[in-house]
Amino acid sequence: MSIDKFITLRSTCVPIQIENIDTDQIIPARFLKTTTREGFGDNLFRDWRFNKDNSPRKDFVLNDSAFPGKILVAGRNFGSGSSREHAAWAIYDYGFKVVISSFFADIFKNNALNTGLLPVQVSEEFLAEIFKSIQADPKTEIEVNLEKQEIKILSSGETEKFDINPYKKQCLLNGYDDIDYLLSINDKIDSFEKNRTISYN
Repeated sequence: MSIDKFITLRSTCVPIQIENIDTDQIIPARFLKTTTREGFGDNLFRDWRFNKDNSPRKDFVLNDSAFPGKILVAGRNFGSGSSREHAAWAIYDYGFKVVISSFFADIFKNNALNTGLLPVQVSEEFLAEIFKSIQADPKTEIEVNLEKQEIKILSSGETEKFDINPYKKQCLLNGYDDIDYLLSINDKIDSFEKNRTISYN
């Protein structure tokens, strides 16, 4: 499945200043009945977004029209718990393109990158500045530049670099999944196959 190209994103943010958000909170297990990626966004943070009668909870940020951004900002240790890839699917299907935290569970990070969702890990200090800026002004915009591997708070000009696997960076920049990437280097693979020598002992 191809993914959207990601080069630079400038957006307001949706802040969830909670640490240790696990995958069951992101997408409860009872909603994992399908294997396609579509539709999971409807149940993103389901038990936090809705009351038992399915009415929206007014105190949850995803139900607040003041926060319509494509960047999710969360507390430390995001995506821990079960290894379900549906958590990344739900975030991406909802419309988020970036998740910012000061620490991600490794399996969630890999699942996110495979989905086309960019996890940006920043320092605790920079994360605190982001939350502070959003609290002061919900219209605060963040710019994420994948080519430069740089994140910027536009209102203050503060920037920080972030790390990403070089292969996954290349895939995101070009909108490739793993199959697309192999197809993109098909000529090189053919050339290698034709030119390699086989020795027999």
